[in-house]
Order: sequence, then structure tokens, then C-alpha cells
Amino acid sequence: MKLRMTKKTADLAIALVSAGWGSSYLLMKTGLDGMEPFTLIAWRFLLAFALTAPLFWRRLRTADLKTIGESAALGFVMFVMLSLLIKGLETTTASSAGFLTSAMVVFVPMIQIVLTRRAPSWATAAGIALTMGGIALLTLQHSLTFESGSALCLAGAFVYAVHIIMTNRFSKRSDGLTLGVLQIGFIGLFGLIFGFLFETPSLPSGTSGWLSVIGLAVVCSAFGYIAQTVAQKYTTPERIGVLFSLEPVFAALFGFLFLGEVLRGQGYVGALLILAGVLVSGYKKTPGRSIPRPPRIPGQPRRAVSRVRTQEADAASSSGTGA
Repeated sequence: MKLRMTKKTADLAIALVSAGWGSSYLLMKTGLDGMEPFTLIAWRFLLAFALTAPLFWRRLRTADLKTIGESAALGFVMFVMLSLLIKGLETTTASSAGFLTSAMVVFVPMIQIVLTRRAPSWATAAGIALTMGGIALLTLQHSLTFESGSALCLAGAFVYAVHIIMTNRFSKRSDGLTLGVLQIGFIGLFGLIFGFLFETPSLPSGTSGWLSVIGLAVVCSAFGYIAQTVAQKYTTPERIGVLFSLEPVFAALFGFLFLGEVLRGQGYVGALLILAGVLVSGYKKTPGRSIPRPPRIPGQPRRAVSRVRTQEADAASSSGTGA
């Protein structure tokens, strides 16, 4: 049994993933208080894999080597992206990191142009411009300082764009659900390996630590990465990139609801610009209705047939009775 989506359903799924990932900033903040980065990644994704693997075991046990290899590649690329982001946050501000990471909305069409040699549509280009302007207003409260952490976040944004394009390609030739579940397991495995190599692995500390890990595992990983992998088969990488730009909007919303963080005026303008960018990028010009040409009758030109049909219609309307 294969999961099928319409383009609208796929867009809705990606928007929900963005909402879930918007909450990850709160959960990561509390989770990192008692654990080191690679250990947190390991706990987050291994727990998510332990929850999802039994549910989809029949699919997983029939996975071929190609699907397993693609899942490992996706898992490694996402692990690199998460590592760059976490390391970048150590030496740069959260607002700068959020803006630079969201630059993947620009990197995705740039990579697509190189791969496909085809420029994005005007709607996609306009949506990207609106989105980047909105992200800048929403996340940059002061000047953007470019330092080592900023470079790591920008590199993470590029890796993020590569992951989106890889997922789009792999999900069209392999089962998206199997790819998503296996990818989660590989991210956790890479986190565990690097945790043992460069850190001292530990358990989450206290109730808040465990709640953070469980929230990250269930909402941000189990649901997020599986839904993304399945939905990307039914939409374009450029559209995915713009929809993922909703993440800082949801992060700001959760910050307001749970931490009492209030945006300044420019933040609200930025959120509106991002929403406008999402709407504009999804615009498609409706083709005009074409009038069917009358069939050609042997021995008569098409114009004559059209003229005869018009005369017959006029005669029928003139012979009708009014009420």
C-alpha cells in the first residue's frame, strides 16, 4: 500500500512540518542544558527510530540495498547540517543563525538551475524575494555580524538545500515512508558514533531534559522527517524551500505563547512578508477557456460549418417563447 497525496495536501504536510520544527528551538534550548550536541542528536533520533520502526516494520524488512543506501546518504547530509547549525550557535547570535540558515530558500533554486539548466518561474522568484525580506525583518534585530559561527550556519543552509533536492529525487524512485524511517535511524547512528568519539555520552537530566528529548523525537523527528520525505514526491524543491521558511514564523509564535517573547513591529511585518511569499510562490496562472472548434464536414470549409451553426443557433433562439 502506497501513500498518495495531492499537491495541496503535500504543501499542507510541509507547513505542518515547519510548525513542528519551529517548536524545536524551544526544545533544543532546554535539551542542550544537560547534554552535549552529538549526544542530543543521538538520543533524539534513536528514540524516534525506536518509535517508528515497529509501526512500519513490514516496509523496512523489504527495503532493498538501493533504498538503504539512499537513506544513509540522506541521514548523513542531515546530520552534517544539524552539526553545523549547533556549532554555529556557539559563536553567533540566534537571530543571525536563524536568518543565515533560512538562506536555503535561495540555495535550493540556485542548485536547481545548475542541475536542470532551467530558471524558476516568476512566481517562485517573487516568493523567494518576499520570503528572504521577511526572514531578515523577523530574525535580525541588530546588524548581521559575519564571524566563524555565521559561516557555519551559512554552510548549514547550503547543506540543508542539498538535502531537500536529494530527498526530492530519492522519494520519486523509492518508497518515501521507508526512506524517512531509515533516515531517522541513520541520523541517530551518526550522532551516537560522533558522540562516543568527541563527547562523553550521558542521559537526559531531569524532567525538562527528558521532555525535550521526547518532544524532539516525536514531533520534530518521527513526524517531521517522515512527512517531509513522503510529501516531497508531490511538489517541487523550490516550493519546499519556501514552505520551510515558515519555520521562524512558528518559532516566534511558540516563543510568544510559551516564553512571553514579544516581537517588535518589524517582526510582524516580516512574518506577513513570509506568508505573502508562500502564497505568491504557489500561484499558478489559470489557463483561459478555449472554445472548441467545430468538426469539419467533408466538402465544406471549417468557416462555413461555423457560420451554419451560428445561423441555426440564432434561429432556435428567435423561435423560442418568452415566459
